[in-house]
Amino acid sequence: MEEKLERLQVRLAHSGVASRRACEKLILDGRVCVNGNVVSTLGAKVSQNDEVTLDGKIVCTEEKKRYILLNKPVGLVCTRSDEKGRETVFDLLKPAFDERLYSVGRLDMFSSGALLFTNDGDFAAMLSHPSAQIEKEYIVESVEPLPRFLSRDFVHGIRIDGIFYRAISATDINSHEMKVVLVEGKNREIRRVFENAGAKIRSLKRVRIGCVFLENLSVGSFRELSAGEVDALISLCKNKK
Repeated sequence: MEEKLERLQVRLAHSGVASRRACEKLILDGRVCVNGNVVSTLGAKVSQNDEVTLDGKIVCTEEKKRYILLNKPVGLVCTRSDEKGRETVFDLLKPAFDERLYSVGRLDMFSSGALLFTNDGDFAAMLSHPSAQIEKEYIVESVEPLPRFLSRDFVHGIRIDGIFYRAISATDINSHEMKVVLVEGKNREIRRVFENAGAKIRSLKRVRIGCVFLENLSVGSFRELSAGEVDALISLCKNKK
């Protein structure tokens, strides 16, 4: 029987190393070896019997795909390791999962709420691609009463330092809380918009990613997504393309 071959970047992605595109860069950077030989060009194919290493460490194929929802606490960073020695979101997951996981998107250190993790590179790349247009819903609480027209202006669009920010929807819940839905999510978008309006944020929490809701998941806790949730997220991405 002929050995089944797959592209090297696919093997890496299926092993939970990174997204397929990121794995292509690892190959081009000369960080990947097959049977002891550096492979630095795309197009190489490997079998299950070939030994693949990244930076000298053997890459093992992940047999089980993981899709995890974490309720991130405030104070944790989203990097795998922190040069300042701060606790990371991965520290919460390490005791429960042996697989190499990486986050699908991020939340800043002072934000909390829904954060997805996976070892499925294709899934991560699909959700992260701008064309996916996956909605993220946030609850924002301000220290003082919200500026009167902030929610309206956020939906119409606000330009700050040459960058245009616009929410899909923004609704005042009460005098101090607003529900905001984004699809693109530029770096610190909500914080920049609120700061520009003179509204100091007390708390910022993401409560939904696409069709996946945080609901009753306690702070610092996590759960695996159901097969239905994974399929629904993939369908959302495909329907937007």
